[in-house]
Amino acid sequence: MTASQTKPKTAGLNQSWRKLMKAIVYTEYGPPEVLQLTQVEKPTPKANEILIKVHATSISFGDLVVRKFGSISPRDFNMPLPMWFLGRISFGFNKPKRGILGHEFAGEVEAIGDEVRLFGTGDQVFGHLGDQMGADAEYVCMPEGGMVAIKPGNVTYEEAAVVPYGALIALNLLRKANVQRGEKVLIHGASGGIGSAAVQLIKHYGAEVTGVCGTPRLGFVSALGADKVIDYTVEDFTQNGETYDLIFDVLGRSSFSRCKNSLTENGRYFLASFKARDLLDMLRTSIASSKKVICALALPERIDDLAEIKELIEAGVITAIIDKHFPLEQTAEAHRYVEGGHKKGHIAITVAHNGRS
Repeated sequence: MTASQTKPKTAGLNQSWRKLMKAIVYTEYGPPEVLQLTQVEKPTPKANEILIKVHATSISFGDLVVRKFGSISPRDFNMPLPMWFLGRISFGFNKPKRGILGHEFAGEVEAIGDEVRLFGTGDQVFGHLGDQMGADAEYVCMPEGGMVAIKPGNVTYEEAAVVPYGALIALNLLRKANVQRGEKVLIHGASGGIGSAAVQLIKHYGAEVTGVCGTPRLGFVSALGADKVIDYTVEDFTQNGETYDLIFDVLGRSSFSRCKNSLTENGRYFLASFKARDLLDMLRTSIASSKKVICALALPERIDDLAEIKELIEAGVITAIIDKHFPLEQTAEAHRYVEGGHKKGHIAITVAHNGRS
């Protein structure tokens, strides 16, 4: 029995919990201005759910994409057409189906349902809501078996909140990349949520890492532990004569034809985001080349992965370098800051409760 299991449950999960809370809501796709601070009904946990008082969330690439999904064409989307279509079904064709963004969170369990056994009131937790989103609010409900775990004890709420999305995907994808100790790895897109986690994980695996990013984020990627950092606005890594055992292109901004001469004889070009042409390259190279194209989708997240990330954070393998903090009320400004290319690390959204329950 864990310590949290010995804690008393909060009684009275009834209409007394139906109060209002602050949340950042959007009712149409568009620029940051569509995000509005408003009052919505505070959620009530079901029998198998926990009610989390959110103390921090983040701004991820996924939040930006979903906020303006109505204007993103299949050509602009960084995945094949069927994935774009499924995304429009999931998030809404003409207007958003889900009114509150926010994938990642860290906070405190305020109440639990009658069937909950893994958590108790007062537990400090962090996690990832996936496509359901909803973390840009004072409270959120989650099933106790969802992607939620006890927060690492050596980090703040803000530091815990900016890690899960990228780390879960990077951990999942890198298992398929089969990174070996001593290999040379280049990460194209090393400053994003996935790329920054990948830099740290690949270093942990014992490989040599080169990160590619824009000028404002050179220091951030270097601080993550990259052995070398390339500014893509100044240097084209495909023309510098270096070769790599693995090129990990996070957002599919390059191509195999451009990168193949930068791969070692048995090198892999690994894509987390890809188009139909990349799938054809994967088929061709699987038949006729020692160099391989690997197009990989992240598998469904597992709670064991979040537990592993917690351990890696506590061990200092994964760290969160936060560029700026914004209060919940300034979430639209935070989106503008990220979209303008200014961020030099993670962006945390702090949720202040001012003593209110």
